[in-house]
Amino acid sequence: MSQSSTDITLRFQRHSGLVTGQTAGQRFLLFAGALPAGMPADMPFAQCEALPGLRAGHLLRGEQEEHRVLERFWWPGIDTQPSAPCWLVETLVPAPSGLDEARSLALSRTGFALAWITLSDKGAAGLRADASGPLIEELARAEMPLCLARGFVLPDEERQIAALMTQLALVDGFDFICTTGGTGVAPRDVTPEATLRVIEKRMAGFERAMTLASLAKTSRGAVSRAVCGTLGGALILNLPGSPKAVRECLGAVLPAVAHTIEKLQGDSADCASA
Repeated sequence: MSQSSTDITLRFQRHSGLVTGQTAGQRFLLFAGALPAGMPADMPFAQCEALPGLRAGHLLRGEQEEHRVLERFWWPGIDTQPSAPCWLVETLVPAPSGLDEARSLALSRTGFALAWITLSDKGAAGLRADASGPLIEELARAEMPLCLARGFVLPDEERQIAALMTQLALVDGFDFICTTGGTGVAPRDVTPEATLRVIEKRMAGFERAMTLASLAKTSRGAVSRAVCGTLGGALILNLPGSPKAVRECLGAVLPAVAHTIEKLQGDSADCASA
């Protein structure tokens, strides 16, 4: 859980008569260095000379404004121009009109970035409301500080699931990734296979704790094939699909999640309790 802060100077583009970042909820692109070729004239963006390592959940704060980093991707190059890395940023507190286009902002990150992924063919098709994903966020917020929470609904497609987990963990820099659904033995249940494709260290203790919590409620808990593990600096947990099972299984391990992520990301403090 990062708590460091540094100052950077951003130059905000003037767009449609307003400076980027002056509308709450606006999303804009953040580039470091020279702007890539082919930028549309109506694309809101900001620019700085250089950026430290940004991660999802970083905040950019000024005396009267606040913006939050959501994700990272590559702006495609044109002809011989190389692709350029950029960040998608959301304005939380809009800057008042009249401020200079170039402003010094404090970059900080406090808390953990959570991503939940609901795996459901019907949900991805808009045929079923997602109750389990928002519950994951609710339970996590009650246990640990979050700087960002984002949700995704995907069909039960193994490669898509693996690709999203890899993006969230290794590119965007999320700390905690929970999936819900697809952990059983039905033909379309492929979440464990997708997770095994990408994790680097398997967390068998988390798996056992969740299985025991399920078995305390029903013998059908033995059917779950949920996998837990780490990828880069992220902890990944597979959870069942029903809200009831999400509450039981996540509740069994949440008290250990923050400590696990801190250790995974290099905390050298003694693990022993006083």
